[in-house]
Amino acid sequence: MTPADFSRLRIGQGFDVHALAEDRKLILGGVDIPHTRGLLGHSDADVLAHAISDAILGAARAGDIGKLFPDTDPAYAGADSLKLLAHVADHVRQLGFTILDVDSVIAAQAPKLSPYREQMRQNLADAIGIPVEQVGVKATTTEWLGFEGREEGISASAVCLLCRC
Repeated sequence: MTPADFSRLRIGQGFDVHALAEDRKLILGGVDIPHTRGLLGHSDADVLAHAISDAILGAARAGDIGKLFPDTDPAYAGADSLKLLAHVADHVRQLGFTILDVDSVIAAQAPKLSPYREQMRQNLADAIGIPVEQVGVKATTTEWLGFEGREEGISASAVCLLCRC
């Protein structure tokens, strides 16, 4: 690649966190995961989809999901975060970008997420409109440290590579 090629590439980073709460579903990467509590938020509170959305928007220098989908707007109450992610992907394509790759990490002490990893990857790839091979999802515990370790909430971080090509 030449220096001109690199100038067309953009990297974005996203992060999201939600508290665990009673009487909520636990939705991660669009998968309804059996658990005693779910994530609290205005939408379905899918921290993984939110972190990836922010990474994509950040790479495009197009703000964040709070700008596109404010939690003060009742239209987004209970919204499906994969649909919001699909809208984000369409938005950055309209800005002239191609989504090349997404990688992410979920931090949660419980439940064990590895059985759901491949379905999360597929759901996210479908929403973004890229092959599943271009979507990474990992999960980690925090070894009982921090709010994730105390099972008070779950966080996710993501990176995205875009190209204006």
